[in-house]
Amino acid sequence: MLVAVLLTACAQSGAHDHADDDRHGHDFQEAPASPADPADSRARPELGLMTSLPLYWPLGADFAALASGAAPRPWQRAALEKRFELVPLDTLSAIPALAPDGQDENPLEGLEQLVVIQPRGLSPADNVALDEWVRGGGHLLLVLDPALTGHYDLPLGDPGLPSHTALIPPVVERWGLEVRYDEAQPAEPRELELSGAPLPVWLAGTLSRTREHEGACTLMARAVIAQCEVAEGRVTLIADAALFEHRALAGEAGEGIARLLRFAFAP
Repeated sequence: MLVAVLLTACAQSGAHDHADDDRHGHDFQEAPASPADPADSRARPELGLMTSLPLYWPLGADFAALASGAAPRPWQRAALEKRFELVPLDTLSAIPALAPDGQDENPLEGLEQLVVIQPRGLSPADNVALDEWVRGGGHLLLVLDPALTGHYDLPLGDPGLPSHTALIPPVVERWGLEVRYDEAQPAEPRELELSGAPLPVWLAGTLSRTREHEGACTLMARAVIAQCEVAEGRVTLIADAALFEHRALAGEAGEGIARLLRFAFAP
């Protein structure tokens, strides 16, 4: 019954979204919400965000719209900004100073919470920087999907096209985890449970422990999620990105995303 409901919801959402293809260039509805109140943003904690998905800016938006602030805000960004002040990141490792006598910039400096969703590929320096940041007390939500289920209306090779198959950063193994994918699983959404709440997934991967001495990892939600204590920090890894791709699965006002954030960043 659940699968039927989810499929119906996704079909209805898809029908609406495809009607918007000519305007947005992809099949994900964007939230025309106005930017958050600046006074409110000061009260929200900062959350670093690195992703190849069109979560911060809409897919296909032109530069003029982005520069003027006229581009609509994706619904995923609206859901994230209800609780956090987002800090978009292109790199996790140090940015060399422009001046010979200047200091390198650390993009993770001052951040206590970070979400990395389907990254294009982390450099060796990014892996090292991320590991050091977590071990120093950072809390990370890492979303790695072996098979995205969203539709992105861009040609192959377009730099804006998300990474369909997750590139697993080597640091994941250092934390004691391995991501696997069962190609024989049903190609339909299903619902798992996480901390007593529903967790919808779609063609999810599964996680297994590889080296427990590298971190105390607990597997949950049929091994789609793992949470690891790594030195002074914590890593929450989910092998599925459906919550960030399908508005019908994320629920009213992105509540599914909010629940996942609460779980990952609980004190």
